[in-house]
Amino acid sequence: MNLPSFLWLWRIAAWSMGLSLLAYVLLASMGIWMFRARTLQQGEPEWLRSLHYIIGFCMVSLVLLLLLIGIIGTYGHFGSLGHSPHLWAGLISVVLVLLSAGSAMQIRVRKPWARRIHIGANIALFFAFAWVSLTGWIVVQKYLP
Repeated sequence: MNLPSFLWLWRIAAWSMGLSLLAYVLLASMGIWMFRARTLQQGEPEWLRSLHYIIGFCMVSLVLLLLLIGIIGTYGHFGSLGHSPHLWAGLISVVLVLLSAGSAMQIRVRKPWARRIHIGANIALFFAFAWVSLTGWIVVQKYLP
């Protein structure tokens, strides 16, 4: 792929990563709010769960967009993939986001394992996002003049 400039692609990636991190913080805050409401046996607002799903869907979309940008950008620039640990950090992040979303869709009273998987995946995702951010910053340095 011989594109004249990848700057536009990296801008989309930067915005997508920033919005993914914002979504993660919002989702964590709402998750803690729902957990507290459940443990204190208080009712949670009806809109909270719906908003949690909507923001979660947005985060899944942003992470999949980041995966696509990473593959196109790296392949277009280098002609192959796997030039840094950023690939593994990104793939692990994508898997954890999809695991979190999939388990969220299974959360029911009769399926207590789904909530544990959802929370565990989100805790692991915190570290994966830190790793992908650090390795991404290193990758960005290669493209800056």
